[in-house]
Amino acid sequence: MGGDTGYGGQVRQPGDCGHRAVPHPGDIRIEAWAACREHCLAEAVLGMVECFADLSGVRPTAVDRVRLGEASDYNLLATLLDEVIFRLEAYGQVPVDVEADEADGGLDVRLAVTGLADVEITGAVPTAVAWDELRIGPDPYGWSCVVTVDA
Repeated sequence: MGGDTGYGGQVRQPGDCGHRAVPHPGDIRIEAWAACREHCLAEAVLGMVECFADLSGVRPTAVDRVRLGEASDYNLLATLLDEVIFRLEAYGQVPVDVEADEADGGLDVRLAVTGLADVEITGAVPTAVAWDELRIGPDPYGWSCVVTVDA
């Protein structure tokens, strides 16, 4: 069975993971996909970060852990991305790697971070997550999500 070609012309197969930015007037629109919800959420974070920072060759300088309580999948996606934006603004931290695991309906998230000064800024830094057209859920190949962030 062939995969979905709705991901930038690439054929998506069950178990594949990834992310991409798509054109959206004045904002950043992120699509992410993975085999499970937790990996899809981690891909969304990396997709958002790669819209404004070049992470190639960057190594983390610290590891932070975030616990997100039980919530709907929509709330988990928005809250996780909001947490990343908060850490950018408050601490100047940029995730270079993300791992998420299910925890009693919520998430345990590990963010391997570096300083904002240690990455090349390539675009507008996001300032907020938009709830309009936010989607996350299972699909024929695992999980996928779509979210717009204000830049």
